Amino acid sequence: MRHNIPRIYFMSNEEPHANLVVPAFKTEKVAKTQTQNGLGTVWRFGGTVKAAKASTLTLRGVIYMLFDNCSRDVKKTVLPLGHGDPSVYPCFRTCIEAEDAVVNVLRSGKGNSYAPGAGILPARRAVAEYLNGDLPNKLTADDILLTAGCNQGVEIVFESLARPNANILLPRPVFPHYDARATYSGLEVRKFDLLPDKEWEIDLQGIEAIADDNTVAIVVINPNNPCGNVYSHHHLQKLGIMVITDEVYNQTIFGDNTFVPMAKFASIVPVLTLGGISKGWVVPGWKIGWIALNDPEGVFESTNVAQSIRQNLEITPDPSTIIQAALPEILEKTDKSFFAKKNKILKHNVDLVCHWLKDIPCVICPKKPESCTYLLTKLELSLLEDIKDDTDFCVKLAREENLVFLPGEALGLKNWMRITIGVDAHMLEDALERLKGFCTRHAKKTYIN
Repeated sequence: MRHNIPRIYFMSNEEPHANLVVPAFKTEKVAKTQTQNGLGTVWRFGGTVKAAKASTLTLRGVIYMLFDNCSRDVKKTVLPLGHGDPSVYPCFRTCIEAEDAVVNVLRSGKGNSYAPGAGILPARRAVAEYLNGDLPNKLTADDILLTAGCNQGVEIVFESLARPNANILLPRPVFPHYDARATYSGLEVRKFDLLPDKEWEIDLQGIEAIADDNTVAIVVINPNNPCGNVYSHHHLQKLGIMVITDEVYNQTIFGDNTFVPMAKFASIVPVLTLGGISKGWVVPGWKIGWIALNDPEGVFESTNVAQSIRQNLEITPDPSTIIQAALPEILEKTDKSFFAKKNKILKHNVDLVCHWLKDIPCVICPKKPESCTYLLTKLELSLLEDIKDDTDFCVKLAREENLVFLPGEALGLKNWMRITIGVDAHMLEDALERLKGFCTRHAKKTYIN
């Protein structure tokens, strides 16, 4: 049976990038018998179903499905603009200070050992200093717990909060990893809306309607993935529930709004801050992040949440000791010009996409993003023939153009679409040319009598 399984492969005349994930058009292996050596004895092991539902909520499943619809017969390079990893493009290479920091640790031999579950002390101290800024309640190394990336921080926190009948409030749209991990941890997910006509602000009245005595926390992503907005001080201070704030994009801002860390309001509600260097420094493969306990009133200690987080870290893999040891130098020595250059490229790409979309009536961007590496668009399907929803749009786009965008349904926002802007500009231009051609072919025909 032929099956297009995503692998490391790039259909291009150029040298392939080793880490760019697009379809390799492989052949699926035929499943073998379930009996031992053909003797009729059934094997005593089998895969667990615990992750079955959670795995269907991830981006990878959707992206791989779209890759399955790409084809060599189209005779066009596969353009994977559905998921985001700018690090595979030379224009987004990380800074020399970060590279030197890792090389120095590697050659010193100081990063070859195991690390404590919470992370090594110099790295935790450096993160505290990096986050403190003008926070009214300063963090110490004891308030910082290192993780293997921000995603592991999500997993650890959700596992630590999970209990019978507990629910957690997630935004809609949302980075799907939150849905997947909440489901895996047995937390009931309740969604509140982000409002596109109000620059993707949180629907505060909606929160009041869904929160109850079993609500353990609300998740706020700021700067927001996938909407690309940055919340104001006035808006954030209205939240009155324990907040898990994902601030991993805090160094990826190219708009006018100033980033405000949620920890500024920790005296009002306790705040768990998730962060890392994957987005700001464009090194997701280095897998280093953190959980910061912003809790001047000691709520996390009295409720055993802090203890549970530390215990969960003791039974999960640690981030690389080499990267931990390099972290103080990375945070201290990176020149601000690096972030400015990276964000200038992203701003240029946003302007490029918005300019092209003026000539594609069925794809609308209601708010130009000011952060992150994505652009959310609304599909006007009434202008198209034979397209029933956003998934159908993206599937047919992949089949006809070898162009992969993410359907909004994967983010909880039906009949929207997410375009990745963290790529080379020439790749975006090619993608938008194909998108325009696709929409023109599928546009409803009008006749003048």
